[in-house]
Amino acid sequence: MLVARGHHVLLHGRNPAKLERVEAALSNLADGGRVESHVADLSRLADVEALAVDVTARHAKLDVLINNAGVFKTPDPVTGDGLDIRFVVNTIAPYLLTQRLLPLIGPSGRVVNLSSAAQSPVNLEALAGQVRLSDMEAYAQSKLALTIWSAEMAKAHKSGPVIVAINPGSLLASKMVKEGFGVEGGDLRIGADILIRAALSDEFETATGQYFDNDKGRFAAPHAEARDTWKAEAVMQAIKTVLADMT
Repeated sequence: MLVARGHHVLLHGRNPAKLERVEAALSNLADGGRVESHVADLSRLADVEALAVDVTARHAKLDVLINNAGVFKTPDPVTGDGLDIRFVVNTIAPYLLTQRLLPLIGPSGRVVNLSSAAQSPVNLEALAGQVRLSDMEAYAQSKLALTIWSAEMAKAHKSGPVIVAINPGSLLASKMVKEGFGVEGGDLRIGADILIRAALSDEFETATGQYFDNDKGRFAAPHAEARDTWKAEAVMQAIKTVLADMT
């Protein structure tokens, strides 16, 4: 949808062959924008750093960063660094990538983070890889942690960019939903549409730090823990501690 509108889109993925196929398909859209690909496995923080370096080397400016990568269910939930892959991919990697790319995004840009209706209180030991959780527990906690850092980063950058967390819609027809819940899911364009609105529309121009719930079709309050000052600070410190240890 973005390429068809003429935008220059940077694709990211883990699989070079898949990326090549998608880039070829999008490049063939009539009157479409430019497309380029970047390979990185966001479960490896060294790959996140390398991705940021690569993007920075090729571009002086980014208008929008959409942190869309996510993991729910996987045969091996523990990364090589001993962390839960849900916290790494869903929470820590997008935080690190955003921090590294902020100089390119600048005050006029936007950061759109994919949260979820599934949010539950964050176990700080689980975030640090010291406690193992079930798939649903880890996923829901990682999404609340993402929502928390979205609001906290927005507070730290009051002059911009706009940083928002979005629940794109529950049980849409993504691979994650099909594999995790065994259902086909709703029209994926529901989620795509709200991401484009968040990235481009005037509706989100002053929405920094807010949470948009697409199930309700409006800005809404996230889980109560996101508004707990002490817990928000504790989550931020836990993320920074993991990054200090890993990088």
